[in-house]
Amino acid sequence: MSSTDAPVEEAPVRDEAREALLARFEAELGDAIVASHVLAGRDLWIRVRTDAWAEAGRIARDRLGFDYFCFLSVIDWLPSPYGRGEDDPTEPPPERSTEIVQGVTGGDTRFQAFARLTNPVDHTGITLKADIPDDTATIATWVQNYAGANWHEREAWEMFGITFEGHPDLRHIYLPGEFEGFPLRKDFPLLARIVKPWPGIVDVEPMPGDDEPAEGEAAAAEADS
Repeated sequence: MSSTDAPVEEAPVRDEAREALLARFEAELGDAIVASHVLAGRDLWIRVRTDAWAEAGRIARDRLGFDYFCFLSVIDWLPSPYGRGEDDPTEPPPERSTEIVQGVTGGDTRFQAFARLTNPVDHTGITLKADIPDDTATIATWVQNYAGANWHEREAWEMFGITFEGHPDLRHIYLPGEFEGFPLRKDFPLLARIVKPWPGIVDVEPMPGDDEPAEGEAAAAEADS
């Protein structure tokens, strides 16, 4: 094989715009950035230290042009001890790992806060993430950065049991005040799904004609009757 026949290695895809944006965040936050990931042409994820969570939101808004708040929520990375709702209840449950594995940019805790922001000028989006300590289940509020975070944090407090320190009014949105437990935690038993299978698991009725005997079989059955 000549040198001209050797396979040509393709250069890795670059996203200079998002790499430049990441560099700006790094210049502002320094070692408060724990991990990051650029998916060329698609997205940018940045995980920051827990104590820098509020500051990251402020910098994104005031210095980097991310004025549009999309949403804020919490992820519970614990694999469900009850399996998946779509598992067939008539079959033995498949074996699944119980190891907690965080997604893009990794993590050190079971729960993570994450928020989606957009720059309305160039329409660039970013996802900011931060670990929520397992022992306190507490992280700073973003209400002072984005007023729209108020409702999102109330929902996460109600459904995941995460306290947003500094939030002015953590109270229920959906559940009655005496409700016990946090329905979006993976270890919260959804009794309706235990008693009754997931609605996607149903016995499909045969299409007309599927079970009708062939003409010869029908004649033979009639002769035997």
